[in-house]
Amino acid sequence: MTAEMIVTNAKVLTMDAAKPRAEAVALAGGKIVAVGTAAEVVALAGPDTRVIDAGGRTLLPGFFESHLHLVLGGNELVQLQIGGVHGFDALKAAFEAYAVQYPANALLMAQGASYEILDQPVTRQDLDRVIADRPIAMMSPDHHTVWANTSALAAAGLLHGAAMPHGHEVVMASDGTASGELREFEAFGPILALGGEAHLQLGIATGGEPDPWPSEAVRAKDKDKIAAGLAHCAAHGITSMVNMDGNRYTCQLLREMKDEGRLTARVKVPFHFKPHMELSELERASVMTTEYKDDWVSSGFVKMFMDGVVDSRTAFMLNDYPETTERGEPLFEPERFKAICAEIDRRGLQIAVHAIGDGAVRTTIDGYEAAGVANGLRDMRHRIEHIELIERSDIARLGALGITASVQPPHPPGAMDFPMSTMETVFDRSRWVDAYLWKSLADQGAPLAFASDWPVTDVSVMRGLQAAMTRVPYEGAADERVSLMDSLYAYTAGGAWAAHMENVTGKLVVGLAADLVLIDGDIETVDSADLGGTGIALTVAGGNITHQGAGFAA
Repeated sequence: MTAEMIVTNAKVLTMDAAKPRAEAVALAGGKIVAVGTAAEVVALAGPDTRVIDAGGRTLLPGFFESHLHLVLGGNELVQLQIGGVHGFDALKAAFEAYAVQYPANALLMAQGASYEILDQPVTRQDLDRVIADRPIAMMSPDHHTVWANTSALAAAGLLHGAAMPHGHEVVMASDGTASGELREFEAFGPILALGGEAHLQLGIATGGEPDPWPSEAVRAKDKDKIAAGLAHCAAHGITSMVNMDGNRYTCQLLREMKDEGRLTARVKVPFHFKPHMELSELERASVMTTEYKDDWVSSGFVKMFMDGVVDSRTAFMLNDYPETTERGEPLFEPERFKAICAEIDRRGLQIAVHAIGDGAVRTTIDGYEAAGVANGLRDMRHRIEHIELIERSDIARLGALGITASVQPPHPPGAMDFPMSTMETVFDRSRWVDAYLWKSLADQGAPLAFASDWPVTDVSVMRGLQAAMTRVPYEGAADERVSLMDSLYAYTAGGAWAAHMENVTGKLVVGLAADLVLIDGDIETVDSADLGGTGIALTVAGGNITHQGAGFAA
């Protein structure tokens, strides 16, 4: 066999226990056809083979991003980015410059607004002082809160409040009008709709489909947004991803892009089951699974939200938040949730549940346990997303039930971009020892899958690795860092396994997909504090180069 592409002179980390290291890899027909010494692999070169000298760089399986929001992230790339902005004057300057740049936008939307951006709760009057004559809004980094000015609230029909599903809230001021703060997706959905994005939000907001179905022209614009998101991910070495929101429309856009030769990563998309839905709607999930099931676009799982997030106190806790009598609420009634899990599991579908507070985590585990009792424990690989706080007695239950801990190294406050103030204001100090327990979960048998939750945090896997390797233990807590090799596994083979894609990708093994990433350095000798600044020299998905670093000649 003649190889189409060979990467040689590399420090190959295969993530395959049977053959963990090599010097070169050969690709042909979108598959890996050889892994071995430089001499063995280069022997497969023909006159037309592209031979790439890695120069001693580390070669890994393409990164598997286990939890992101591709369509939303791609859409946000052109919006105002205010992460790191603090204080009224800086906020006003940023919005005014953006307004000049986009004079025709129906909504001026900003991303990354810290909960502490103004040192006091943001109101619509604050944002009116920023810009009053055009609708403006800003999203929190966790994407669970939006603040809007009076113009935006009025245009969206929210100025005098609105009835919302359980867990979603238009926060009202003492004068009987909206304060400007909107909590959770259905509350701020009407604001986002002002910018023409409502149909892109359905996969996370309602679980429904666009009606009417978007025209070819609208789909073309949507696909361009996805393409921008895919290019952004490829620049960070990502070749596969689990898109943690979606619907049939999302799948169809991705399929069209695949047919057009524009899909540069493998994408798994869920059916989003919301609390208001009847069990019969799960038939839609089964149909999606049957309709989309190739190596590039697939479904096969159901996503649910059990709670919100800690900063807005919507994460469901077993105990009160500090200095309050609040502890959040589960979005699903626990006994009904058990019935839902049993039905999803009976259909042979995987379950992924957003659960941040220890109450939400316990309720989710109980649901998975009930599904196992109803249908028999099988290799379903149900997952819990985030697990920011967990009761010690619940840790071992994940391993015992085969539940994947789908967690994000950038998320612990102080580890990357999220401030330590979150720990100081929303976690009781006595519980810091139970927060973000990645190593404890793994040590007690829970498989790990690492991710960013982009656009909630930077999609950079290298920055995520740095956060994982340099995270400082909280006061009184154990060291929860996972080793470099285990972290790399969780970003590659572990993610593929958690998504039932281990027979497709995740390792550099003959017969698996030609998905790989070349790090711009030797990852085992780079100082942990410098990992985030280490670039990506080359990304290859399905045998095609999807990203090439500016300083790397391939």
